[in-house]
Amino acid sequence: MKKFLLAAAAAALASVPATAAVTVLTFEGIGNLNPVGTFYAPNYIFSPATLAVVDADAGGTGNFANEPSPNTIMFFLDANNAILDVPGGFTTGFSFFYTSSTAASVTVYDALGGTGNVLATLNLVANAFGGCPGDPTGAFACWDPVGVSFMGTAYSIDFGGTANQTGFDNITFGSDRPGIPEPATWAMLIAGFGLVGFAARRRRVALAA
Repeated sequence: MKKFLLAAAAAALASVPATAAVTVLTFEGIGNLNPVGTFYAPNYIFSPATLAVVDADAGGTGNFANEPSPNTIMFFLDANNAILDVPGGFTTGFSFFYTSSTAASVTVYDALGGTGNVLATLNLVANAFGGCPGDPTGAFACWDPVGVSFMGTAYSIDFGGTANQTGFDNITFGSDRPGIPEPATWAMLIAGFGLVGFAARRRRVALAA
């Protein structure tokens, strides 16, 4: 039972499909300053310099607020090592929410490793410090949705130029508009973790006896 609940919770964290062709990565459950890496493998593989960070208001070290899906976002430490590979490919569109202290660009390619032909480029403006209210604190408080439609099949995204200055959330494949998990999904996830915690407590009591 515990294994089933853990699997269900992980599945809900990993992706929130709006339709059969749309997948949203929310980065919840990875942990503060932990590598994203193969958390979403085999479908989505991030370069080693990709980290998740939890909002400081939720007990992490993230200097951000108003994240689209609480309480974790993703960022890159190395502008030369900021690749997301999608081995199975994706079509139609790509989108996300971002907060940034600098202008940058994100490029979609038709081959793995940020190589091949450019299918789309998204230009990001510095938007983080636009006076958005915190929740309750966090300097990187303003978030904008950005997305693009394209022809062909994409296999990688290069987030170069955004190192340590740009946060991303709700990365969405198959749509030019970033997805936001429905309240029912969060309720299911919270309930799942509650049941996992209950099962773990029961196991500890049994071991102590």
